Amino acid sequence: QVQLVESGGGLVQAGGSLRLSCAASGRTFSGYAMGWFRRTPGKEREFVASINWSYGNTYYADSVKGRFTITRDNAKNTVYLRMNSLKTEDTAIYYCAARYSGGYTSRPDGYNYWGQGTQVTVSS
Repeated sequence: QVQLVESGGGLVQAGGSLRLSCAASGRTFSGYAMGWFRRTPGKEREFVASINWSYGNTYYADSVKGRFTITRDNAKNTVYLRMNSLKTEDTAIYYCAARYSGGYTSRPDGYNYWGQGTQVTVSS
């Protein structure tokens, strides 16, 4: 069974940084796309970033471009989201997701597996 386990969330002041991790297990993820999404109360799940596991192509939402960086470590089967210059509006539950097809999509329904999420709170 595919498992995605997020970690690294927490409370940080505006302007600070956090690094989220997503440990993936249960199969080989070669060819998959891995994504990060976030959700705030009353809103739909929002695309943040994605990476193709094999080729390393990355995509970002405009709201995080230049501040967030998605990377993967093949040896550790782990995807990371480095978040710099955090803003209060980045406060959300952050989810890791995996997609069979390695192609890009920002649609949550394009992803096949999801983690449980990790809370990120940015204080002013």
